[in-house]
Amino acid sequence: MGGEVVSMQPHEAPPGPDELRLSVAAVARRLGVAPATLRTWDRRYGLGPGEHAAGSHRRYGARDLARLERMQQALLRGAAPAEAARMALAAEVDDPPTPAAAARLIRVVPDGTSDETGDEDAHEEQGDPARRTGAVRVGGTVLRMPGAEPRARGLARAALSLDGRGAQQLLLEEMRVRGVVATWDAVVRPVLVAVAERWRYTGAGVEVEHLLSEVVVAVTARVVVEAPPPLSARPVLLGSMPGDYHTLPCRLLAAELALRRVATSVMGADLPVAALASAITRQAPAAVFLWSQLTDTAEVEGLLTLPRTRPRTRCFVGGPGWTDVVLPATVTLLPTLEAGCDALAAAAGR
Repeated sequence: MGGEVVSMQPHEAPPGPDELRLSVAAVARRLGVAPATLRTWDRRYGLGPGEHAAGSHRRYGARDLARLERMQQALLRGAAPAEAARMALAAEVDDPPTPAAAARLIRVVPDGTSDETGDEDAHEEQGDPARRTGAVRVGGTVLRMPGAEPRARGLARAALSLDGRGAQQLLLEEMRVRGVVATWDAVVRPVLVAVAERWRYTGAGVEVEHLLSEVVVAVTARVVVEAPPPLSARPVLLGSMPGDYHTLPCRLLAAELALRRVATSVMGADLPVAALASAITRQAPAAVFLWSQLTDTAEVEGLLTLPRTRPRTRCFVGGPGWTDVVLPATVTLLPTLEAGCDALAAAAGR
């Protein structure tokens, strides 16, 4: 101040990206994994801190962090831990793994062949029925997912680690390539079924289900925003019956319809009949879809009071709550999300 010149000495300069030094706890928070997981990756695969000054705590540099991020991305794509580690190390063309790291990855057995698993997971798979059936184990917990595809196993790893960002990236990539409903059926639903099974037997896993639900909400909202402008002349209204708080089916339908360039209005959970009637009067939508998870919320009387429009608004319902309900001729039950997308898009002229 006052004309004083303040100089910054070299030791006061902020560290550049190549000088990044993070603790195990900091890296664990950044990646969304447990510190014990990082120590395991270091011990088994050589993916630990590159430098360790005597008398100081181990610190991860920028290259160490990049390597771990590649490992994590490979795991999310369904790779086994040992394979993910190989991919993370192989990506560093200019920096091949050290002999110690390579020894952890490829173990030479007495007959001269290579055991490319080379980690404790292989031995667990031999003796653990859950692993033989394709279960995902994280932190001593198991999600039994026999026959699940690699992306579903990757999503399970992210969910069990409570890695919401990684789960969102995985689902967004999948939905862009294969569509929303196909991703739900092949990737998300197997994980949710496994989480429900685990909760049934252990009472644990509610936080995983909540995380996955929020991830699906976030990703489908992004799909809608990024979709091309709608071409349908009239929108489709989507909501849940009064007393029903399940919104994921409507959000999935809205995202899939957005990809088909159908305009939608998602009215959310517990939609009062009067509010729905008001929305129909104001928008004259091409179709209305109402979800009911339980029979207690599948009320036909409310459907009969909905206003008539010109052109006519078609009424569709979906969800297990409607299974045994006798519906009027003006209401159509959609048995699956895929059938729902087709019928709603057709009603909107798409």
